[in-house]
Amino acid sequence: MTVEELLHTVAGVLALVAIASLTLVLARAADPWAPALAILRGALQLAAISLVLSGVIRSPLLIALALTVMFSVAAITAARRLGPVRTAIVPVAVTMAAGILVSCAVVFGTGALTLSPRYALAIGGIVIGNAMTIASVAGRRFHELVDDRWEEVEGWFALGAAPRRATEQLVRRAVTAALVPTVDQTKTTGLVTLPGAFVGAVFGGVSPLEAGRFQIVVLAAIMTTGSITAVLLTRWLAPVTTRPVPGR
Repeated sequence: MTVEELLHTVAGVLALVAIASLTLVLARAADPWAPALAILRGALQLAAISLVLSGVIRSPLLIALALTVMFSVAAITAARRLGPVRTAIVPVAVTMAAGILVSCAVVFGTGALTLSPRYALAIGGIVIGNAMTIASVAGRRFHELVDDRWEEVEGWFALGAAPRRATEQLVRRAVTAALVPTVDQTKTTGLVTLPGAFVGAVFGGVSPLEAGRFQIVVLAAIMTTGSITAVLLTRWLAPVTTRPVPGR
């Protein structure tokens, strides 16, 4: 990367952030500076991880450590969206781990991808990030549905239903809502979007056919991880006995 390219990149990013922030300020959004702060944090983290990965990419032990750090941060981030971390971290971490481990076991166990440090880091980082997002959406949507339909839940209680039975329909709706973005992105891949993993592989010199093979494996892993995470998490949260307090 040349200095000129770096300057153009900084200018473009600053312009985009300014437009996003101005739009939210004019709309009087609750937190108009959140996108700008997120971009700043993301840029710093990407710079740091780029330096770190240059010395980690060939070491299985260091890659395992990097994935552990990624997972820990993802689980804490998702847990914060569902309420106090101390109460939400266990269900979030366990259900995310279940989805990630099943997907990775299938991907490498079937030989869809060769078990190597490079692929472990790539597929692991992608599914961890998506598991975090789906856990956040599934958990928050479930809490919102229970809060919105609390009278309905209390009605089930009055009929003698167990807490899990009282929220059964809300669990299903929360799972469906959490998976909508992933399903839409997957079924429109190649028509509406070109996923980053695919584009990055092509730009890196991999043939489009090989990049496509890698991308479809990634998409399937994301879908499986998300499905398992969303279902297990909402079922874990299902037996409520008091009206939930929506997370942040």
